[in-house]
Amino acid sequence: MRLSLGLHQKTCHRNGRGKWFALPLETADVQRDHAVSAAETVALVLDEESPLPESASDVEELARRLRGHISQLGAAAPPRAPELLSAQRVASADVPGGYVPSRVHLVKLAEATRVLIATVQALGGTAPSKRTRKWRAWKPRINAMRGSVFALAFACLIVAASVPRP
Repeated sequence: MRLSLGLHQKTCHRNGRGKWFALPLETADVQRDHAVSAAETVALVLDEESPLPESASDVEELARRLRGHISQLGAAAPPRAPELLSAQRVASADVPGGYVPSRVHLVKLAEATRVLIATVQALGGTAPSKRTRKWRAWKPRINAMRGSVFALAFACLIVAASVPRP
């Protein structure tokens, strides 16, 4: 079972110097609601037509996705909701080894995510589709900082030199 990485490919680009950078989700052409995205991932696990994950890495990838959906939906759910606490408890457990125990854990994680989706949608709230930016102070580059320290030291030297000596 191969999982699509289309969202990651569409939001990561190279700049002119060969370095990778990520575009914010607002500029990506794929912008979906977290509840819909979580429901699609739950459908990958719980639908009768969907195949079982073939390898342990597929199980880990689906578990990682479901944990991410739980954390995103947790922002829209009430802080002490029993559904949220139950989903977080299931998400905090590691994926057990073995074929059957790992698939059982994956199903429990998907069911907890489905219940959390229903809770968030029943409250009429959805998780925010884009992150709100907090105001951060401008962080100068190192050369700007060095230049300002040099200018301040030079100004102090001029002031000290202009003071008359007794």
